[in-house]
Amino acid sequence: MANRAYNFNAGPAALPLDVLQKVQGQFVEFENSGMSLMEMSHRGAIYEKVHFETESLLRELLSIPEGYKVLFLQGGASTQFAMIPMNLLRPGATASFVATGSWATKAIQEAKLFGETAIAASSESDSYKRIPSIGELNYAPDSAYLHITSNETIEGTQWSEFPDTGNVPLIGDMSSDILCRPIDVSKFAVIYAGAQKNLGPSGVTIVIIREELVAKPSTTVPTMLRYDTHAKNDSLYNTPPTFAIYMMGEVLKWIKSNGGAAGMEAINREKAALLYDTIDGSNGFYKGFAELGSRSLMNVTFTMQSKELEAQFIKESEAQGFVGLKGHRSVGGLRASIYNAVPLESVRALADFMRDFQNRNAQ
Repeated sequence: MANRAYNFNAGPAALPLDVLQKVQGQFVEFENSGMSLMEMSHRGAIYEKVHFETESLLRELLSIPEGYKVLFLQGGASTQFAMIPMNLLRPGATASFVATGSWATKAIQEAKLFGETAIAASSESDSYKRIPSIGELNYAPDSAYLHITSNETIEGTQWSEFPDTGNVPLIGDMSSDILCRPIDVSKFAVIYAGAQKNLGPSGVTIVIIREELVAKPSTTVPTMLRYDTHAKNDSLYNTPPTFAIYMMGEVLKWIKSNGGAAGMEAINREKAALLYDTIDGSNGFYKGFAELGSRSLMNVTFTMQSKELEAQFIKESEAQGFVGLKGHRSVGGLRASIYNAVPLESVRALADFMRDFQNRNAQ
């Protein structure tokens, strides 16, 4: 389609063109109803069908076992940083965390407002360039839970495998890599993710939680911040983000039609290899930020020989239609976010641009 940017934004991020065009055709009138889905009651039969179909698709694509509730909430993953300790961190207990970068740090800071925290492992001394190995994890067996961030968008690191935590509930923030590959949901007590990177537009947050953890909190928690409130009402206690949920359902259909999680992993690995091979083959012109064993499939982070050269790279890339390649302000450098909906053709174009830029600017 003409005038489509090469979109490498970190979030909100690229959406499948096929989905956007389908939704465009249903935007004003949804399924001969005489109105847009955004105008409908969330209690009506038409929206409820969309709502539960989206949940069913998510369960299917993630192979979610029996015994888990799937919630559609608002407030982003940042609200989950607070909801998790509010609901699951009992007085006198300690929540353990693996400190892997910017987003894990924010989750830790929020949990400290509600109870005791401990660091099970950290890569801070390595500038968060790597994910600690499973053998490095050190947490008390009576921890309320162990929290990990499966993919750090800012540093560009990702867990390649997840720990078996036994009786300690494992909680995963998967906001930036959910459904980029198959995972074993049964390892986790809670998985949460903002939709705006891999699942759909901003506005809806997914929480997958074991049913035994859905209970009235031991301390006073506002009604809207309790998991049992939403679980008892199928995420319909209040007006949910109906359009975002509908859009997510369409993205899930697109993922299913493209081979599900396994299909996404195959294409994501191909996309990531194109960029990492370009970086590694540049003789130091480009330098990858993350260590080899911790590189992300979703966020390729790299630097160049000077900030001036990086600024020139951004300027020239933007002139050629590339969007979102500037690194996060907290770490600088460059970043290409290659989420599920970023086409292979866009990644090929970026790799070509990177090689051309090097040929013109290498000393």
